[in-house]
Amino acid sequence: MATYDEVSDYVKRQFGFAPKTCWIAHVKELNGLPVGRAWNRAGRGRIVPCPEDKRPAIERAFHHFRMI
Repeated sequence: MATYDEVSDYVKRQFGFAPKTCWIAHVKELNGLPVGRAWNRAGRGRIVPCPEDKRPAIERAFHHFRMI
């Protein structure tokens, strides 16, 4: 499985923006991939969910790395 840095670098090169790690975690969760709990997570809900227009690019990176 690709690291967050690898996913971020791929999205940055291919789509021209750097996704936040919380966006990557959110999209992983939406696709049923395992997500660890962040040390600084306040509660159960997402404070910064991934914007709908950024989700396809992150999912494309997951496909590239054969994560989904």
